[in-house]
Amino acid sequence: MADETERATVAGGCFWCVEAAFEHVDGVQEVTSGYAGGHVAEPSYEAVCREETGHAEAVQVVYDPDTVEYADLLEVLFAIHDPTTLNREGPDVGSQYRSAVFYHDEDQREAVEAYVEALETEGGYDDPIVTEIEPLDGFYEAEEEHQNYFEKHPNDAYCRINARPKVEKVRERFATATAEGD
Repeated sequence: MADETERATVAGGCFWCVEAAFEHVDGVQEVTSGYAGGHVAEPSYEAVCREETGHAEAVQVVYDPDTVEYADLLEVLFAIHDPTTLNREGPDVGSQYRSAVFYHDEDQREAVEAYVEALETEGGYDDPIVTEIEPLDGFYEAEEEHQNYFEKHPNDAYCRINARPKVEKVRERFATATAEGD
């Protein structure tokens, strides 16, 4: 285990789904649902949903860089959502559901820019990638009822239809030791 952890902050649709997927990545120690990229301090879920704050539903991932690299987290993010749809993921529509990476430092900025450029060069998507890349200027933890939502409500219809396939994709493609005991 690393003496120090690092943080990544990303958005790719409903934070319930993104949080649930990242919780199954080996080396991820904590995932917190919240809001990033807006212009209001301490936004509420209701205000974010009404698109009054400019925030995206985002997750902040605390990870052990000796186990999982930042580039691996980017790979997970781009595998679990469609980065070519503007302000939409699945059934969720609005700027709060946008695709975004909020970098914490210049190394992360360079890494995400290179990653997106490589994806564009490879031509893996039919449409251009619209993922926003911007510096993290505050992360506001979402209300308690939104934390670990999939874990608390695995049989909720939204979770079964939208979150579970993302979790299964991560377990199949990315998880190693974390799948044990799940």
